Amino acid sequence: MGIKVENLRAYYGDKEVIKGMDFEIKDKEIVSIIGPNGSGKSTLLKAISRCLKSITGNIYLDGENINQLDTELVARKLAILPQIKNAPEDITVEELVSYGRYPHLGFGKKLGKKDKEIVDWAIEKTGLESFRTRNIITLSGGERQRAWVGMTLAQKPKFLLLDEPTTFLDISFQLEVLELVKELNETLNISVVMVLHDLNQAARYSDRILVIDNGCLCISGTPDEVITDRLLKHVFNVDADIYEDHVNKCPYFIPRKIAFSL
Repeated sequence: MGIKVENLRAYYGDKEVIKGMDFEIKDKEIVSIIGPNGSGKSTLLKAISRCLKSITGNIYLDGENINQLDTELVARKLAILPQIKNAPEDITVEELVSYGRYPHLGFGKKLGKKDKEIVDWAIEKTGLESFRTRNIITLSGGERQRAWVGMTLAQKPKFLLLDEPTTFLDISFQLEVLELVKELNETLNISVVMVLHDLNQAARYSDRILVIDNGCLCISGTPDEVITDRLLKHVFNVDADIYEDHVNKCPYFIPRKIAFSL
């Protein structure tokens, strides 16, 4: 049934950051959230995942109000990977991935045979077999991001929320992570919601794009509907030439200049 958001408002203290949004995330689709810096992208993701408490409105997870669901039940269905992640320097890839099983563990919180099989499966799915015993700190940026994705995958979620999963990565690692996300969506039918800064990557890897500006939803649509010269000029202050990527079947743009002085 997906995720449904109704009249969502989110606050930091007295400041309203998300200003009354309505939208849906359908099953088995990839949705990217884009917008200028400070527009509320990460706040929106935190609100959807119930990480942010100061909200009003309704969020439904498969038809049930997320605020009325047990925390462990939410964690079994929905996994979020924040932009800033912390882990002990001496933790191994296998140990990190195994943390994803914690919402499913019973009394004693010990991994059972099935949990270990799922950890093995998540490691295999993210291509980390040869890194299993390596400490996270010794991995490259792309490898480390795959390990974190492996942890969320071990949760066996139906919905995966990613906050700027390509930030601070070289372009090859960015594509590596996004190709992995696409593969997980296609092979495991996981719905993905991710915040991205690169609009061309959002167009290439998304079924739909949500554009937000100043806490408001400007438009929701397919990449062809969203990546237009009018939107780029209105929201991002950029004049651009828009082309069709016939290989990936999506639009892409090349900026010409800033539309007007900032």
